[in-house]
Amino acid sequence: MLAAVSTFGVLQRRRSGRVRVRGRDDGKRLRATELGADLGERATLVQFSSAFCAPCRSTRRVLGEVAGLVPGVAHVEIDAEAHLDLVRRLDILKTPTVLVLDADGSIVRRATGQPRKADVIAALGEAV
Repeated sequence: MLAAVSTFGVLQRRRSGRVRVRGRDDGKRLRATELGADLGERATLVQFSSAFCAPCRSTRRVLGEVAGLVPGVAHVEIDAEAHLDLVRRLDILKTPTVLVLDADGSIVRRATGQPRKADVIAALGEAV
């Protein structure tokens, strides 16, 4: 039993924060009305957070820095608890979850856990 728990922990830690494409996001789009903010001219970083999520604060800082560095990129933070319908529709299972949207609002990348700045910048390359 302990080996199974340890294996799960290693796999979960390895996946956390990685920005990746998920097939089931194909075709899903978000509009400014759903986000409560305008989409970026080139891309939008959408962060789903919760009140007691410590990694969410670090993720907010990283995404804010990236949005400030890359022209035309917006960062929008959404309280997952206040937007449960959107959370369910997008299969958000934990916070923080980051969605990278292109200029039209289509989801091109997704990360769960705290992403690294370099990974976010690389993911923007596909959206821009």
